[in-house]
Amino acid sequence: MPPNIEDVDIANAERDASPGAFHDYDPTNNFDQVYSRVHEQQSRDQPFEPFEETEGRPLEAVETQISSSRSLSTTGSSHAFESIRGGTSSRPSAMHRETTVIQPTDTQIGRYLERHPTAIERMETHRLQHQITVGSSGLRSRKSKTLPAFGGQKPYPPMLPEKEEYVVEFDGFDDPLHAQNWPVKTKTIIAAILIFDSVTASLSSSIFSNAATAVGKEFHKGREVTTLATSLYVLGYAFGPIIWAPISELYGRRLPIIFSALAFGVFNITVAIAKDYQTIMLGRFFSGLCGSCPLAVVAAVFADMYNNKVRGLAIAGFSATVFMGPLIGPFLGGFITTSYLGWRWTQYITAFMGFFACILALFFQKESYAPVILVGKASELRRLTKNWGIHAKQEEVEVDLMELVTKNVSRPLRILFTEPIVLLITIYMSFLYGLLYLFLTAYAIVFQEIHGFSPGVAGLPYFGFIIGELIGFAAVVVMNPSYVRKLDANHNVPVPEWRLPLVMAGGISFAIGLFWFGWTGYTKSIPWIVPTLSGLASGFGIFTVFLQLLNYIVDAYLMFAASAIAGNTFMRSLFGCIFPLFATYMFDGIGINWGMTLIGCVALLLTPMPFIFHYKGKSIRAKSKFAPAPDIEMDRKRDEEESMAVESDGTADGNVNGEKRDEEKRLNAVTSQDVAREAPR
Repeated sequence: MPPNIEDVDIANAERDASPGAFHDYDPTNNFDQVYSRVHEQQSRDQPFEPFEETEGRPLEAVETQISSSRSLSTTGSSHAFESIRGGTSSRPSAMHRETTVIQPTDTQIGRYLERHPTAIERMETHRLQHQITVGSSGLRSRKSKTLPAFGGQKPYPPMLPEKEEYVVEFDGFDDPLHAQNWPVKTKTIIAAILIFDSVTASLSSSIFSNAATAVGKEFHKGREVTTLATSLYVLGYAFGPIIWAPISELYGRRLPIIFSALAFGVFNITVAIAKDYQTIMLGRFFSGLCGSCPLAVVAAVFADMYNNKVRGLAIAGFSATVFMGPLIGPFLGGFITTSYLGWRWTQYITAFMGFFACILALFFQKESYAPVILVGKASELRRLTKNWGIHAKQEEVEVDLMELVTKNVSRPLRILFTEPIVLLITIYMSFLYGLLYLFLTAYAIVFQEIHGFSPGVAGLPYFGFIIGELIGFAAVVVMNPSYVRKLDANHNVPVPEWRLPLVMAGGISFAIGLFWFGWTGYTKSIPWIVPTLSGLASGFGIFTVFLQLLNYIVDAYLMFAASAIAGNTFMRSLFGCIFPLFATYMFDGIGINWGMTLIGCVALLLTPMPFIFHYKGKSIRAKSKFAPAPDIEMDRKRDEEESMAVESDGTADGNVNGEKRDEEKRLNAVTSQDVAREAPR
């Protein structure tokens, strides 16, 4: 049976997306021959039919004529696809193809697709990656328009005879243009630049907290109003990804990183030279808006550069450094504010760090987004060959504003509030994220007001929290080989529930840390080191729970993970904005001990969640409208194969037993006849 041309095109996209993995199941590199043979056959079966166009003809009519000519040319070949597509000649939609079971073909590619239910989804996700978030149909805005005259009294030229032949691709699994094939040195430099940029953004979120008192004195503002400087910065995190994520998938990763770092520095300078408090508030919000770019885009860059087996460790290391930013900020801000420099230098320093990150990215960061890399390749080939039909898939994108809003605003919110898994996990992660910024107030009360430390010294106990996070990172690294072995044994199909054992331990550890901090930090009679050590339990818990639940969402929702994470980011940023505003009132009203007890009880109520998902998550995902659940589909197929094998064995055993019973009856009949003959004698 010949391979299906759509499956071959999808496999070609997978080769672009994961060259190393493709080489593993096509070591002899036979795919190029298969690809050429199939497309040559299609060219013979589909003669080109040019069309004529007149001035002022509606564009919709042009598209109708093109589609009609193509449908006529593909009718003859559609019957060849019927046996592969289950007896139908209609072309399924992208969403339908993601869940369609592909029958085996004679090629290694077909056998790979059969073994891996998620392969088709991963291939199409790479080839159509920009369409998922950016929106690229763009036809609604064009169908009401009419084509102008071509000019020079010339008719419109015919369409390209075979557009797919003009689309540039990567040259094999080891193409040095692909980000995953870059030298380790190049990847390391880019990763270091991006981590520095992310740490700068997260550091700026909390470095202003210890400067709030000095700012309040200068502008005659109360504690609640000065706390807004931190809250508005985190609020910018909520809205930033809505802007930066689509830009990164339309124009690549490099451009938004450079521009946001520059704008981040400018807005921090605005805060540093502010003459009134309104300027500080606006500057802090837009600093957070620009600072959210690396937090939203860097993980995608790591996904571009590293394969599945290394990517988890890379993102875990990135997350660990980003979590350190809000914890390092308070003691740096405290020392700067109490020194001769003053509070304004907390913003000058972060602005200089932002400008430095911009310069590093401008000169050393290469574009890693595969579709945009191919745009550059196509541009160079057009210049060298003078063949202006050569293009990349990304250049076919036409952004539709309404579709962009739908995919970046309405769909994330719809997933957030209609998917139980996403909603509950988001509530848990938002609670943790809010507490991360609530600790800025709690630590200041315990170590400044109760123990009498200066603002700078009072920030040093955060290192207990940082060490706890590093322990959590070490636990993720230690458990990663076990996860990779499970992934290999399951044909590279992830099971989201594999992420949850560490979350179970982390949730319990985090709740313990809250009670520990509350009941050892409320009085000066207990040495300061005791509440400081509570950060070991809290830091371990918040890092492992946060990171692994984020991975759980990615594994469970696959091509909809970006939308699920966007909704998650929006809600947790709101929690991070709100929690510092009521923290002071709560601790002043009921004390550190009972305030942390209240928070610890909420954490205990959320602790059973990963246990429930570990045992019931698969059945919940099976009812989801957005989670594709390839592992469930694989289990179902495996069960069907086992039941068929059992039935086959049972039938064979039944035939053998039947033959034995027939033989026994025949022998009994012969014996009875012999007895009957002997009776008269």
